[in-house]
Amino acid sequence: MKLKMKLKDKPKNIITACFYIIIILFILLCSSCGGEKETAQTRSVPKYSDSFTFFDIGKNSIISKDIRKELNKKLGDDSVEGKNIINLEINYKGFLKEYFPVFDKLNQQLNFPPGKIVQHRTIKLMYRYARKKDIFFDYVEFIFLEDTKLPVLIQIDFKKDYSNIIETLKQKYGSPKIINLNKKNEKSLYWEKNSDLLILSCTLDRFGKPKYQIMIYFTENMNKLLKSEQTKKEKERQKRTKSEEAAF
Repeated sequence: MKLKMKLKDKPKNIITACFYIIIILFILLCSSCGGEKETAQTRSVPKYSDSFTFFDIGKNSIISKDIRKELNKKLGDDSVEGKNIINLEINYKGFLKEYFPVFDKLNQQLNFPPGKIVQHRTIKLMYRYARKKDIFFDYVEFIFLEDTKLPVLIQIDFKKDYSNIIETLKQKYGSPKIINLNKKNEKSLYWEKNSDLLILSCTLDRFGKPKYQIMIYFTENMNKLLKSEQTKKEKERQKRTKSEEAAF
């Protein structure tokens, strides 16, 4: 009798187990859907970049023939110079010293000794015909390190903000800090990202018309340049010392 009862109960137990398995699977499916919704909501929240880019050129971009071709398509033909002066100053002499002492120190190091023309082993790309490509920039300049091909500085000059670039920068990098300059309606907006700096300045020309300039400073790459140059100078000094010692 007991055996018969167990045999009779077995189908019921199987049905009950299947029922619980279905419930568990349903709960897991709901949790999975909820997780996907949460992920989608998280992704919809804007995430600001950890540095700055201009036409996809950022602090880790390595200049190449292909990249130059792409830039030429967007900005027109370029002019190239090697061994360049690097001047980080913007707006007026002393602006960096007043508001960005770290970059003022970098500027001094890049132009030491003072009063002398200091040229660095860099590649400068200059674009003066962007308007022919229906781009509103009047002048664009990139400076890359000669050895690593990484960028140290980007400069963009334009006279009218046709594309509302200020709002574009706000959407991409967040709200800027503002520096009101000496003259009425002149100001500089700036963003800082992981030691890099982007400044957008709106000043007036001699006719009282607005003009804009953007400077993007890639600090880590500038320090790499200075370190590389210091190492080279030290090797040259040691070489001279050995030559002088060998003379006697």
